Amino acid sequence: SDVVQQAIMCIVQEMKKLKPTHIRENGQDVTSITGDLQNVLNRPNPLMTTSDFLEKITWLLFLNYNAFIIPTYYEWVDDKGKYNRRYDGLYPIQPSQVDFIEDTSGRLFVKFRFANGQAFDPIKYSDIIHIKYRYSVNQYMGGNDAGQPDNDALLKTLKLNHQLLEGVSAAMKSSFAINGVVKYNTMLDDGKTEQALKELEAKLKKSESGFLPLDLKAEFMPIKKELQLVDATTLKFIDEKILRQFGVPLAILTGDYTKAQYEAFYQKTLEPLIISFSQAFTRVLFTDREQGYGNKIQFYPHELIFMSVDQKIEMIRELAPTGGLLENEKRTMLGLMPLPELEGKRYVSLNWVDAEIANQYQTGRLKENSNGGGDNATEY
Repeated sequence: SDVVQQAIMCIVQEMKKLKPTHIRENGQDVTSITGDLQNVLNRPNPLMTTSDFLEKITWLLFLNYNAFIIPTYYEWVDDKGKYNRRYDGLYPIQPSQVDFIEDTSGRLFVKFRFANGQAFDPIKYSDIIHIKYRYSVNQYMGGNDAGQPDNDALLKTLKLNHQLLEGVSAAMKSSFAINGVVKYNTMLDDGKTEQALKELEAKLKKSESGFLPLDLKAEFMPIKKELQLVDATTLKFIDEKILRQFGVPLAILTGDYTKAQYEAFYQKTLEPLIISFSQAFTRVLFTDREQGYGNKIQFYPHELIFMSVDQKIEMIRELAPTGGLLENEKRTMLGLMPLPELEGKRYVSLNWVDAEIANQYQTGRLKENSNGGGDNATEY
């Protein structure tokens, strides 16, 4: 269905804008981490850019309700006996059969078979990035109890949509069919009938006024047609019914959406997917210990995706005095080129004071004196 393809494409086009980032959370403080893992996120494998990679896994997710990604890595034990792992690639796969196997110790493995008949040795499930969509009745897979897309309800709507379109097509064809009958009030053999029809067609082609001259021998009788076309409201209802299956409003599909409509689309449809992506990648790419230190993969949406120019200016006005924005960040928000001389520059207002010493500062009980070593000390 073209409507289904277009709906999924709307989601895919937004998901490929995401920026996967290795971050470390410390309470409310979040720091982006540069290193080998971030390099892999920036270039998942030799065949794909980050946007290609995100597009691929999103399509696989909606086609199969499951997306599998195999991380490749080097592992070694250093001279202190510490186990190390270094990731160097992320590869989406499209298996035709997936078998889950549990050994006697309770560890879960997955064996993949592919359309060409090739199968590989089982891989530890803990080493596979597995993103599920509509995860419900199956213990391991998204979709129905067999781990497949449950499209029964959608197919009924698509069948109705197909029948409506077929009806429109049939009505169009009938409009090109016979429009009338010419009755000749005399006996004509086959040869003369054909000749008379050719003469009639010639008169139709030459007629510029819309009137057709006929003699007493011929009588034209038009055929009354009552074409039953599907009204636009019904077609819109069917389209929206299909789109609701994927959480894509019609305004998003046509691109004629408001800020509020896009925010609703993001929160209802995109944000749950982004959370699933983030948690699936974090589960595999970090050990429990690393996750305990706040390491995770966060998929950040397109910068300032909801903001108008006025809102960006207001954001700069609010955050700039606190040092919450770099100078080049302010420029890029407004579509200006970053300047080399402003790289890393961050300015703060001096009209701020620590909340814990605000009372002393206002009453003048806070003063600075110099200790013997020349260092500034704060005294209450």
